[in-house]
Amino acid sequence: MGETTGGGAGSGGGWRRAGFAGAAIGVLAAGAAAGVAIERLTVGRSVRQKARLALDATGPYGTLRGTPGLALADDGTPIAYEIEETDDASGPVTVVFCHGFCLSQDSWHYQRAALRGRVRAVFWDQRGHGRSAHDAARPAGAPVTIDRLGRDLKAVLDAAAPEGPLVLVGHSMGGMTVMALAERYPELIRERVAGVAFVGTSSGRLEEVSYGLPLAGVNAVRRVLPGVLRALGSQAELVEKGRRATADLFAGLVKKYSFASKDVDPAVVRFAERMIESTPVDVVADFYPAFGAHDKRVALAAFRDLPALALVGDQDLVTPASHTEALAAELPGAELVVVPDAGHLVMLERPEAVTGALTGLLEAAGAVPVPQGEGSGSG
Repeated sequence: MGETTGGGAGSGGGWRRAGFAGAAIGVLAAGAAAGVAIERLTVGRSVRQKARLALDATGPYGTLRGTPGLALADDGTPIAYEIEETDDASGPVTVVFCHGFCLSQDSWHYQRAALRGRVRAVFWDQRGHGRSAHDAARPAGAPVTIDRLGRDLKAVLDAAAPEGPLVLVGHSMGGMTVMALAERYPELIRERVAGVAFVGTSSGRLEEVSYGLPLAGVNAVRRVLPGVLRALGSQAELVEKGRRATADLFAGLVKKYSFASKDVDPAVVRFAERMIESTPVDVVADFYPAFGAHDKRVALAAFRDLPALALVGDQDLVTPASHTEALAAELPGAELVVVPDAGHLVMLERPEAVTGALTGLLEAAGAVPVPQGEGSGSG
């Protein structure tokens, strides 16, 4: 294939090792560990590269933009957000979308398009992701915590939705961020939150996830991975070069850990790949330890009396359906939706199912009107 040509030691060997390290980072970026084998593609590499460029040029994904703003986190880090207003400016509820690890606010493309003009919505980029800055004040190599992300969300709410009822929507790490917000600011949840949606996320025990791999191998990887990531984070330029060199392997890993169905649109797969590969390796390294330490089951108590949605793809290898089922069990009023033939990026793979379930939550929370003839109205 040509990705690892050359045979000696020295700089060539280091470059080659960085390429495979970059592939491992790609697995992490998709939410997995490492060690997946994929079949070699039979189409020539140059043809695949041209196909990726064509998809980049024609895909509509990531093109939706709202009114931009910057929130300052309590450590001074600028956090980027965008606001979508309703057409009639009368919607009292603000729906806040929180994205997952190594993604961006653009991962909500389909839901953003479907709800445009119907609700006031805020989309934001987690620190180090998308258009948001990485924390320059934090010592190099110091991990980012989920609690830190909860405080970032509070800063976004203060800037973009300082008053009025809220519906909080979080995918994967974004759902963990919502839990961290509730743990630190329970009065905000009690006073302002009208509904919550958890999509493909977990309240804890992520150390038990095998990512579809043999458990012994995953445990071995977990033991060495934090040190490997710290080392790679200090050689970001070399690793990014390696990620580019192993683009075909990276793309296969992204597809395996992001999607489950065989008929997923190649443009959607490429869009996910582009978001993940744009996340700098030092950001990946800084965020990774947060997931092993994540435990927010107690924080879910803040949402028990609210309309809630707990949704997951049935073949999610990153945050398995059992984690969403456990989360829903903590929320008596939650609607549990397990989407068939869907993986971790269920909102991109099965957008109609996600948007439909989310619309039901927004109706229950008073963010959008219930269609005439439904609910308790006249028939």
